[in-house]
Amino acid sequence: MFWMDRFGTLRTGLNPWIDTFYMQDRMDNLLSRFSTAASQGFPSVNVWTNEEKALVTTELPGIEPDAIEISIVGKTLTIRGSRDPEKVEDNVSYHRRERWYGKFTKTLEMPFPVNSAKVDAKFNRGILSIMLPRLEADKPKKISVKVE
Repeated sequence: MFWMDRFGTLRTGLNPWIDTFYMQDRMDNLLSRFSTAASQGFPSVNVWTNEEKALVTTELPGIEPDAIEISIVGKTLTIRGSRDPEKVEDNVSYHRRERWYGKFTKTLEMPFPVNSAKVDAKFNRGILSIMLPRLEADKPKKISVKVE
C-alpha cells in the first residue's frame, strides 16, 4: 500500500521506523531553519537608494547608541552591536522569556561604492538611520551630445 503524506512524500507503511526517522529529520531541518533565521535576521533593515545615496534604517530597541558599531568597506556595510539581558531580582524566575539579547552582526551589500568619509548615522528613539553617499567617481555622468 502506498500513499502521500501531508508533506508530499510517498510512504510505504511497511517500516514505521523509517517513517519515524524521516519525521525526526524533517523536524530537525525545520527547527534549524528557524534558529538560523532568528540569528541572522536581527536587526531587520529597510534600504532606499537613488543616484546620489542610500539610506538604511533599522530598529534597535533596548540598545544603547554606544553599543552600536558601524563600518563600511567599499560597497559593504556592517552593523554590529549587543543588547544586554534584563536584570531581575534574585528571588524571581522567568515565567516566559521571548525577548532576544546578545551580540548581533548585520552585513549588507550596497548597490554602489560608498564614500565612507561622508557617511552619517543618527539614532533616535531606537531607530538607527544611516545615510551612505555614493562615491563621486561612481555617480552617473550625463554626457551632452554636440551638434556638428
